Amino acid sequence: MNPSLRRIWGLVYRHLALYRRSPPRVIELMYWPILQMVVWGFITAYLAGAQNNVASVGAGILLGGVLLWEAALRSQMGFSISFLEEIWSRNLGHIFVSPLRPRELVAGLMVMSVLRAAIGVVPAMILAWVLYSFNILSVGPALVGFFAALIIMGWAVALGVTSLILRYGAGAEALAWSVLFGITPFAAVFYPVNVLPGWLQPFALALPAAHVFEGMRAALLEGRFAAGHMAAAFALDAVWLAGMSWVFMRQFQGARVRGALLNIGE
Repeated sequence: MNPSLRRIWGLVYRHLALYRRSPPRVIELMYWPILQMVVWGFITAYLAGAQNNVASVGAGILLGGVLLWEAALRSQMGFSISFLEEIWSRNLGHIFVSPLRPRELVAGLMVMSVLRAAIGVVPAMILAWVLYSFNILSVGPALVGFFAALIIMGWAVALGVTSLILRYGAGAEALAWSVLFGITPFAAVFYPVNVLPGWLQPFALALPAAHVFEGMRAALLEGRFAAGHMAAAFALDAVWLAGMSWVFMRQFQGARVRGALLNIGE
């Protein structure tokens, strides 16, 4: 095996071992997505029963929005919390005494974020189908692109969060749980971008998520593939990821010079 891949696998295995021996950790990954699905499922069932077929289609859009947005949330939190676990265990300094490079740390955290997102979102998808007869796979092959675009956006946001943690220490840890929730109103998860005030729409369209959810609504309501929104989502992901990677490396080098890798979080 390539030495770089071996080091990445070693980091991933270190985290997988924690979940293998701790069922509560696995349950926690599934808890919030399932809870969100149950709550929104009841809301959509009420809308579909109280109104008409149009409301039923709208209810499906709400459930689809919940499932896709959970992918972004779990991706960002999976990356950020895996990084925080290295800090909480006082392991960050030890990691970089080893040959592990910063980009390999990032790659390992990305792998963990995908695994954590899958563990959280797949049970919620099954629950939506079993309880509410909503099959997110009805979006079609574009669904893979939607999930990928949101996961990459989650990585970009997580790199920004970890950069703030490296710069400000424990005072920035709360952002690991809260930052994407603050973006939700502008990401057009449950409504089109044109519902927002005109001055907010350019900000919303600068978010990859807004294009993903516009594309999802086009697929569910009109049965068409919105190639323009998909391309815009991935182009913005590339910009976000490149920018946040640069910020992360700057803050990482600064933390190394200050010796903060050894005492961060204290």
